[in-house]
Amino acid sequence: MNCPRCRERDSRVIDSRIAKDGLSIRRRRECQKCGYRFTTVEEIVREGLSVRKRDGRIESFDRRKVLSGLRRACEKRPVPVEQIDMIVNDVVLELEARYDQEVASNMIGEIVMAKLKPVDQIAYIRFASVYRDFRDITEMEQVIHDLKKPL
Repeated sequence: MNCPRCRERDSRVIDSRIAKDGLSIRRRRECQKCGYRFTTVEEIVREGLSVRKRDGRIESFDRRKVLSGLRRACEKRPVPVEQIDMIVNDVVLELEARYDQEVASNMIGEIVMAKLKPVDQIAYIRFASVYRDFRDITEMEQVIHDLKKPL
């Protein structure tokens, strides 16, 4: 691992811990040349999951797109960044458990909405309005009406 300060290749691991998400390892390292300490994260490389878009195109699954959509939906809402990260991790884990190679983009949206709904209803409506592409106010009213129903 190259030192971010002096670019020396030789560093030693001082401490290793499992990250909060349980899916990665955080390592504290020290450069053998300049003594600079830095943190690295080691995680499983996920390969092979493709997304079939509504228009038929296929592209590689990108966790960052899910994160970006959730961040936009939760903007100026009382949803901690850690909770957004946990939702993304849960979505990724569920996708990997349910799909081997290809998943329809609408399934990703449904899974995200199911995870977001109990967290923040306004963020849920925001996400749903983009994901479901409401054509008029009555479609949005129906989603809001469904939210009001007791579980």
